[in-house]
Amino acid sequence: MSPDPSSLSFEDALRALEQIVRRLESGDVPLDESIALYAKGEELRKRCADRLQAAEARIAKLTLDANGAVTGAQPFGTD
Repeated sequence: MSPDPSSLSFEDALRALEQIVRRLESGDVPLDESIALYAKGEELRKRCADRLQAAEARIAKLTLDANGAVTGAQPFGTD
């Protein structure tokens, strides 16, 4: 049995998701197993997205100075 996605680090969840994608792309997985893998992959995708969103929020907080003023921060991912 595989671990609960909510207990995985971002990196472990991403590796597990990549492994699922490779298996599904191989085309050698029976339909019922493909459906189960897809559901597991969706859980892992959500875990990764949630972790990224939390990291973005933490980065945004780090861009505030001691007075709480924004110090030239841009939305995450824009340069």
